[in-house]
Amino acid sequence: MNSIDNGSPDDIKAFQLLSEVSDDQPVSQRELAKRLGIALGLVNSYIKNFVAKGYIRIKNYPHNRYAYLLTPHGIAEKGRLAYQHVHYFTSLYTVTRQDYLQLFRQLAERGISRVAFCGVDEVAEIAWLSLRESGLELVEVMDDRNIGSDFMGRQIVSLNRGLLSVNHWIVITSMKRSGQLKAYLRERGVSDEMILGIGSDAMTQSDASAVETPEKRTE
Repeated sequence: MNSIDNGSPDDIKAFQLLSEVSDDQPVSQRELAKRLGIALGLVNSYIKNFVAKGYIRIKNYPHNRYAYLLTPHGIAEKGRLAYQHVHYFTSLYTVTRQDYLQLFRQLAERGISRVAFCGVDEVAEIAWLSLRESGLELVEVMDDRNIGSDFMGRQIVSLNRGLLSVNHWIVITSMKRSGQLKAYLRERGVSDEMILGIGSDAMTQSDASAVETPEKRTE
């Protein structure tokens, strides 16, 4: 399948952190870690690096709160990363959309019409667009981190609940957690042939030709 013109995850996190501190409001590193979904130690490492490079200045406030002030160098770096950020996600959307569409069309050619999604993030939304174009039916959306939330008109369920319906194929739809989700499914007895995805988890053309539909397996 296609390859993405990789944007560095470190650069993306750096851009997000510079964006969070650009309003000059006092904030703790713990708050920044929570907003960005990363470890407190990693935030501390980024801040130290930004100070060393002259991207930010620190103003102390009471109760371990600080205002991180962007310097002219910091503003320039944020602008550079913003361009790279947009370019990366534009490439990610284009390639991911085509890769999922290719996967779903391969399934349709094999007579498979129903799939479940496992993992919900921005990649899952791209997968859903490709699914609609291919004509396949989405029967379940599973993600332990988003139980009860809405995804394209469907309520997200836990992986354990989703696995109660075994007569459908499971498509990994989170790029960040693909390995973790696939390992979880394997631990609960889901066979590798029933777990599909793109990238490192992609189903190749030869894999597709070997796939049997549920109807064939019951013959």
